[in-house]
Amino acid sequence: MIMAPMLPFVRRAFNTGLPPSEFTNQWKHPKDAFVVLMILGGDIVARALAQLVGSCLTPVAFSFGWVAYAITAVVSVIGEKKLMPPADFPCKVINGENGYVRDNRSWIIGRMVRDFDSWKDKQPRAPGVPDLPANPVQTRVEQIIDLKWGELRQRARDRREPEPERPLKAGLCVSIYNAKQATKGYPGYSAPYIVGLCTGIVQLGVSAIPYGIFRDWSILLVTGSGIVLSFVSGALSQWSKEKWACRTKTKKTVVLTCGNGSQHAIVIRGTGLGLDLEDLAAPDAGPSSRWGTNLAVIVLGILWILLLITASGITENTWFLIAVGGMGMLHNMYVAGISRPPKAFGVPLEFVEVIGMPKVMDALFEVEHKYYDLGKSMLPTFFPGRLNEEEQNRWDRYEEIAKGSRR
Repeated sequence: MIMAPMLPFVRRAFNTGLPPSEFTNQWKHPKDAFVVLMILGGDIVARALAQLVGSCLTPVAFSFGWVAYAITAVVSVIGEKKLMPPADFPCKVINGENGYVRDNRSWIIGRMVRDFDSWKDKQPRAPGVPDLPANPVQTRVEQIIDLKWGELRQRARDRREPEPERPLKAGLCVSIYNAKQATKGYPGYSAPYIVGLCTGIVQLGVSAIPYGIFRDWSILLVTGSGIVLSFVSGALSQWSKEKWACRTKTKKTVVLTCGNGSQHAIVIRGTGLGLDLEDLAAPDAGPSSRWGTNLAVIVLGILWILLLITASGITENTWFLIAVGGMGMLHNMYVAGISRPPKAFGVPLEFVEVIGMPKVMDALFEVEHKYYDLGKSMLPTFFPGRLNEEEQNRWDRYEEIAKGSRR
């Protein structure tokens, strides 16, 4: 009843034939939309840069989030003296000799652990490795889950309980890799890199359409300037210094893992060729930015703001500018989220073998049996509880064998 007096006004509003002129003009020439979008998505740009930086050419496409990122970068270099964003995936680095555990702060290590499922079975085999299934790590994971499931079903039958569902994970799977010749400053010339170059070319082509049809060169000017600024931002040498801030040619063995309860542990054996990943994981890794880098980042921040002001003055053919920014945003999201193998970060590996058992302690025993000190270094992380007498005696025997091998 209360709404009855409103009905005539509603009918008149919707019977005018056309939407208000403001709506029509906004959809024809959305002059403010690009300006608003330019300050969104700065974190995506930062992650895309972290993925591809290394060489003098970093093809992270010009997109909506660059102005927001440029302002954040100024704050970062002035306050934290860093350009690289922190690792976006938490994990731990364990020294394979003394068991020292370090929380990872490296982007490279974090992404290696995050993307392990995508690259674990795709590394070349080390010389002398016997024939194995096409996917040795995944095959072993499925085997230990089936073994655990069999134990659970047998226990349920003995207790006359309903049959349990197949568990999603079980025990511990330890994958052993040898480090190959590492390359600092290698951006990974793969699909994300190539697509970035192609995106820049397509963006220039789209921005040239208004010039070819209407002789409107403003879209081309903003797009070209944005591409130049984005490429210059990724070319700063500070990126490479922070991303690969570690020693090389190490013989140190490390274990990468998410910690207790994780299905996987990634062992990377030092062969005198790879990066010192324990160094790389340090919270203070990477040299602090110097005045030259700080000045360059501040100047770039000012130029990005000037570009934003310039873009805000464009009132015609703005859909082309939004299309350019949209393509760049799609590329940035693709690069920021895509899984990449260790080789794309300059850390090539060779697969040696996989050790997996339905019980964590049995897996650690097997690792220690084949690689002295390695299983023991993982014990505090994967089995922090108190050992029973049998387990303690067995570890004591392994310790005696390890001491004898060092003599």
